[in-house]
Amino acid sequence: CTLTGWWENDLGSKMQVFKVDNDGTFSGTYHTAVSNTQKRIQPSPLVGFQHMDEDGQCTFGFTVNWTFSDSTAVFVGQCFNRDDGEEVLHTSWLLREKVDSESSDWRATR
Repeated sequence: CTLTGWWENDLGSKMQVFKVDNDGTFSGTYHTAVSNTQKRIQPSPLVGFQHMDEDGQCTFGFTVNWTFSDSTAVFVGQCFNRDDGEEVLHTSWLLREKVDSESSDWRATR
């Protein structure tokens, strides 16, 4: 499984991964379909690493720097090759929003 290309999730967000280098590093853009901000959603840059594995079911991680809000997200996941040949990604994520004070830190990460 290589991450190069376009991916879409069940909420309609899309990710484009540019070339994956021989060491597994990659970059791309994330086009989210969901947001908790009043600003207009814009494509945001991402950078990450793919662990190249012999069975093709690689693990990976990437960070998105949201260009339209004061937040950053990190994703980790694995690519699976289904019996029909389709590749599918399963991910988990954390989102860190900027807060105004240390006392508000408890609510900054989702």
